[in-house]
Amino acid sequence: MIKVKDLYKVIDGEVALDHLNMQVEEGSIYGLIGPNGAGKTTLIRHLVGVLKQDAGKIFIESQPVYENIELKRKIGYISDEMYFIETNLERNAKVYKDLYPSWNQERFKELYKTFKLNPTKKIMTFSKGMRKQASFCLIMSTMPKYLILDEPIDGLDPVARKLVWKYIIDDVAQRNLTVLISSHNLKELEGIVDHVGILYKGKIMKEFDLEYIQTHIHKIQVSFGDKEVHLDDLNIAYQEERGSVKILIIEDSLSNIRKVIGDQSPLIFDILPLSLEELFIYEVGGEDDDVQKLIF
Repeated sequence: MIKVKDLYKVIDGEVALDHLNMQVEEGSIYGLIGPNGAGKTTLIRHLVGVLKQDAGKIFIESQPVYENIELKRKIGYISDEMYFIETNLERNAKVYKDLYPSWNQERFKELYKTFKLNPTKKIMTFSKGMRKQASFCLIMSTMPKYLILDEPIDGLDPVARKLVWKYIIDDVAQRNLTVLISSHNLKELEGIVDHVGILYKGKIMKEFDLEYIQTHIHKIQVSFGDKEVHLDDLNIAYQEERGSVKILIIEDSLSNIRKVIGDQSPLIFDILPLSLEELFIYEVGGEDDDVQKLIF
C-alpha cells in the first residue's frame, strides 16, 4: 500500500504540494490526473524517494521511502524524461541486473523482442517512442512490486500502447502489482484504472472509485415541456439546459432516479453514457480554464 499523509512541499518559494493526502491500495491501478503545473510530477518524485518533503509523511509498506534503498528496489519508475545509464539496451540490462535482485533476464528478452527493439543498437538513435519502450522493458524486467508511471504512453503508437497496458494489467492480475499512473489524458486512462484522483493546485481535490461511478453516478437527458417539476429528492451534481431539455449528472441509485423522474411523466427520459472526461469536468467546474486542460 502507498500512503501519503499531509504532504507539503515548497519549490522556489511556491507551494507545490499543499498538505496532500492519498492512498493507493495494494493490487490496484490508480490514475492520477490534473492540468499542467498541478503537482503530478512533484508528487511522483516524492513517492519514489527522489525529493524529500518539507512536511508530512510518505509510506510504502508502512516504511518511509526517502533514502530507503531496499524499498526502492521494489519500485519501478518510468518518468516522462527518460534517462539511460549505458549506451544500449543490453548494457543497461547488465546494470539493472546488479541493482535489482529480482531482475528477470528471460522477461527482458521477451519484452525487447515483443517491442521489436535491437538490444545492441545505441539508444540515442531511438525515437522518443522507442526510448519509452526501452525504459518499459528495463523496468518491467525488475519485476517491481510497485509501478509508478509518469505519462507512460506519451509518444507510443497504438500497438505499443496496447502492449504496455496488457503487460501492466497482466502483472496486476498475476503478481498483485500496485500501479500509480500519472496522466492528463483522461480518455487513455478510461477502462484501465480502478481508482482515480484529481490533483489540482497541489491537493487531491477529488477521488473516485470507478465501480461506484458506474453504479451511482448517471447522466440523464430529460424534458418535461413547460410543466413544473420537483427534483429535490435527487442529488444533482451538475445540470444544464438545452432549450426544454435538461442534462443532469445525478449521484444516486438508478432505481431512485427512475422513480422520481418517472413519477412526473417526462416527455423525454434517456440515460446516456457518462465518460470520465465529462464527469471530471462537471465535478471540478468547467468554467475554470486550468480544469479545461484536463481534456486532451
